[in-house]
Amino acid sequence: MPSPEQQPAWKSLSRLATDVARMPVAELLTDEDRNTALRVSAPGLALDFSKQRLNREVLDALVALAREQDLAGWRQRLFAGEAINDTENRPVLHTALRARQGERPEFADRAVAETLTRLHGFAEDVRRGRARGWTGRPFTDVVHIGIGGSHLGPELAVEALADGSGPRCHFVANVDGEALTRALDGLDPDTTLVVVVSKSFSTLETRVNALSARSWFLERTASVDALSKHFVAVSANVEAAGAFGIDPERVYPMWDWVGGRFSLWSAVGLPIALAAGADAFAALLAGARDLDRHFLDAPLHANAPVLMALTGIWNFNFLGTGNLAVLPYAQRLRLLPDYLQQLEMESNGKRVQRDGSGVGVHTMGIVWGGEGTNGQHAFHQLLHQGTRAFSADFIVTARSSRDPGGHHRWLLANALAQSQAMMAGQT
Repeated sequence: MPSPEQQPAWKSLSRLATDVARMPVAELLTDEDRNTALRVSAPGLALDFSKQRLNREVLDALVALAREQDLAGWRQRLFAGEAINDTENRPVLHTALRARQGERPEFADRAVAETLTRLHGFAEDVRRGRARGWTGRPFTDVVHIGIGGSHLGPELAVEALADGSGPRCHFVANVDGEALTRALDGLDPDTTLVVVVSKSFSTLETRVNALSARSWFLERTASVDALSKHFVAVSANVEAAGAFGIDPERVYPMWDWVGGRFSLWSAVGLPIALAAGADAFAALLAGARDLDRHFLDAPLHANAPVLMALTGIWNFNFLGTGNLAVLPYAQRLRLLPDYLQQLEMESNGKRVQRDGSGVGVHTMGIVWGGEGTNGQHAFHQLLHQGTRAFSADFIVTARSSRDPGGHHRWLLANALAQSQAMMAGQT
């Protein structure tokens, strides 16, 4: 399998990098045609790549590289449900979780639709008090026990979307007993629902935390029969969940064709539906589906996910930026860097190609970050005046749902000023 650096476009990019690296970004910004070409719209998003060290020649060479590597073909195979996960000989079909019925591969279509119906029904039953605890009281709190992909995505989405209309959600991942103790502190077992998420139902951290949560519940209720009303599982191992004491009717499936880091769109997203409502969860899926269609259909030059990936390749391999700072200027998105760390570094943190040969290039940088404006009074000092090369993604929301006294204008002003300063520096 030829490595990317052996391709003509890679060699062109190497030549271009020498000249572009010397050009101040402020000088690049004087080319309005370039700026227009580097501003891309996608469903719900406006992306501005003009502050990146890119010009039209680099953009053309990056798109040529994508074509040489048959990006379009691999994209088509992904959506079609072909087994593109070579090591496990499985499809990679998180896109099916958010597609409309009839758009999914046939083997996934019915399973996804039925699971969503069950999930939405249960979430609304809990929110409206139709599903209650063993003493007949409604649920006020949810304790979600998982780790990795079954934890980071749902926690981010709950913090971003919860509006106070549903039960409070508490997330536990670390096997350190402090994490579970803090989550359970002050909760009433009679009004607490526990969601245990583990594909195999044997993941060490999740199983230890789940067993301790069960002990906490039984010590306070002295009722084994009550377990089935207070514990829910998301797992492929229904038998193990049943042995734990969970009613099979309250076990939601996980499929081997969905990687854990993409699983928030599946039944793993149950706390999202509980905290924000089934309609909000459906809207989340619909928004993701719209972006999937953009990724599938938009030309490469105007394709937001493709350009984000290609810009990363350019920065990490040609401009010497070994890390990416993700800077959300939105309190509701403060956990986005944590989620993206796993999503990107676990997905792309590889040193071999499909055939086992060495990859020969940098497949990913180190992702980190934090919310603005807090970061401005912490690590931004290093970004502005330090010696390390980096790239940064600034993320802002056009409007705020909560804006007492013009806070959002100050937030946007800070984000724009920081991005300007990082881009241009001082003469």
